[in-house]
Amino acid sequence: MALDRLKSVAQHITGSADPPHPFDPLSRQEIEAAVSILRAEHGKLHYNAVTLQEPRKAEMLKWLEDTSKPRPARIADIVAVIPGGKVCDGLVNLQTGKIVKWEIIDGVQPLITMEDLNQVEAVVRKDPKVIEQCILSGVPADHMDQVYCDPWTIGYDHRFGSNVRLQQALMYYRPHIDDSQYSFPLDFCPIFDAEKLAIIHIDIPEVRRPLSKAPPNNYHPAAIEKEGGYRTDIKPINITQPEGVSFKVEGRVIDWQNWKVHVGFNYKEGIVLNNITYNDKGTERPIFYRLSLAEMVVPYGNPEHPHQRKHAFDLGEYGGGYMTNSLSLGCDCKGAIHYLDADFVNRAGESTSIKNAICIHEEDAGILFKHTDFRDDSVIVTRGRKLIISHIFTAANYEYCVYWIFHQDGTVQLEIKLTGILNTYVMNPGEDTHGWGTEVYPGVNAHNHQHLFCLRIDPNIDGPNNTVFQVDATQGAGEVGSKENPYGNAFYAKKTKYTTVGEAISDYDGVTSRTWDMANENKLNPHSKRPVSYKLVSREVPKLMPKENSLVWKRAGFARHAVHVTKYDDEQILPAGRHVPQTSGEPSRGIPEWISDASASIENTDIVLWHTFGITHFPAPEDFPIMPAEPMTLLLRPRNFFNKNPALDVPPSYASTPSQILSGKGVMDAADKMSKLVVTGSEGQCCAK
Repeated sequence: MALDRLKSVAQHITGSADPPHPFDPLSRQEIEAAVSILRAEHGKLHYNAVTLQEPRKAEMLKWLEDTSKPRPARIADIVAVIPGGKVCDGLVNLQTGKIVKWEIIDGVQPLITMEDLNQVEAVVRKDPKVIEQCILSGVPADHMDQVYCDPWTIGYDHRFGSNVRLQQALMYYRPHIDDSQYSFPLDFCPIFDAEKLAIIHIDIPEVRRPLSKAPPNNYHPAAIEKEGGYRTDIKPINITQPEGVSFKVEGRVIDWQNWKVHVGFNYKEGIVLNNITYNDKGTERPIFYRLSLAEMVVPYGNPEHPHQRKHAFDLGEYGGGYMTNSLSLGCDCKGAIHYLDADFVNRAGESTSIKNAICIHEEDAGILFKHTDFRDDSVIVTRGRKLIISHIFTAANYEYCVYWIFHQDGTVQLEIKLTGILNTYVMNPGEDTHGWGTEVYPGVNAHNHQHLFCLRIDPNIDGPNNTVFQVDATQGAGEVGSKENPYGNAFYAKKTKYTTVGEAISDYDGVTSRTWDMANENKLNPHSKRPVSYKLVSREVPKLMPKENSLVWKRAGFARHAVHVTKYDDEQILPAGRHVPQTSGEPSRGIPEWISDASASIENTDIVLWHTFGITHFPAPEDFPIMPAEPMTLLLRPRNFFNKNPALDVPPSYASTPSQILSGKGVMDAADKMSKLVVTGSEGQCCAK
């Protein structure tokens, strides 16, 4: 009966009677089914999340080995708020129609949804005390419709604790509807009670900073036209694939250039990649069981109260999935695009969708490999391409563009671009920022901050039993003139095995070009005699700037170090904990709990590597009024995994061998016929030296 229900749901969505893949996110019908089951048992609830509880790994691996066996059950993971503000965690088995878990959790708050955020502004505009502060700041009383706020979770404030669901309103003024509000920040901060739908307190600074009198600083088309207009010397670049794309999509499984990957999505992490394999000459080899951006924190560096509360956990407190944009063809993604939608629940328990939440497309990747022999001008040049799986989410003022990139040589790349608008605060004329921020426009102080992301890597390098090695470029022993190093030029890759959780707590070291190998010691490369592995190459790894025992340090325990390694546990997905808003950090949730037993073995077993990386941003006027995209990237590269360059079978753009050159016979010329010379009279053959 339950299987029939799932088949009915699948048929409604896809036209097929096949049930959903066990990794597929819950469909709208499944979300509605879970809500219906809960309503029958518990009546009216306010829904914070209804998402897939991913199958238990041991069960899922068995099914992946033999898909003719029964599929793992479809389980809905529920977060709900009952009248009075109590938070409930639940699980609903959609196959049996039964609630298998229902637990009231004290002292926690679930993430702030878009519906929660949208409640605040209307309340702020009508509150008498807020109006009073606006007038004191220089906003006319009849201009309250031009007052805006960015609601943030309050982070943590000891005056209010964790039992009352709160938001802090970062205040702005927008003289004209097309103006950027971030040019006119206000200096006070109301506190909003989500249960009472009321402002319960206003934080007012000791030094008052009235509204800036500077003219608007805008980025919309009319403003650009007033300043001279747009550039007129830009010619179109057209991206075409006249024969179609080179990837196949079956459901949510993508098959491209030997890669195969399932593309999932949830309300917190956004894109989740599962069961990533590579077809190596007919053998489908597992590489990663699961990859995701699991958390992030954005600590701001102004010590003045209440700015210590400005440290957003954009995934754990708001949800990267919930904040995802609906992407536009030719703007957010360019070329031949395949989109996937995302389904969620709203507060009332109704299913909703974000259309075009995920973009899948190919791009030219430049030269994949090339060599020219200087002796005879024989040459081979092969251009690569890449598959990109992306989404973009907007966290109030900032945009985060997340790109998972697969390369033909077996490399997986994660690139994140930061754009949007700086979070701003008002300042008095001539005020000293004390180095905590930069005056990016008259009266506008943009505070120093960091963007620290936590990447969750569940390696499956030729099987689930893996070990992590720290790899450091190290000078050889012995001084110049010594027997072992007579010329002083020796250096090698020093590998340090992590055998316990405590040994694995590590930081980045640029001096040694530190990387981390995830290796299967049970399988050696036949040539190098070294374990097959994938290497984490990440160079944008700043230190968490807030000091030890600060509020951010306590709450964002995952960000204290660049790398942690834990033994796999089905429940350990979110490195700052399941419910992040208004946590005090005492005790620190997530990774600090999971590494409490420093002696736990992580050698040759099923492990997870957690990597924190990002940027430290000291704002400048060039970042305002809207910030040019700033990219950061990291790589997961095969090391001793393949027996030779796995991309040798990618057709070259141009190839000529020494024997062909000597004989004067033809060469292989598969050059792009769309390319052309732009300088009249230029000579030379495309792709040749």
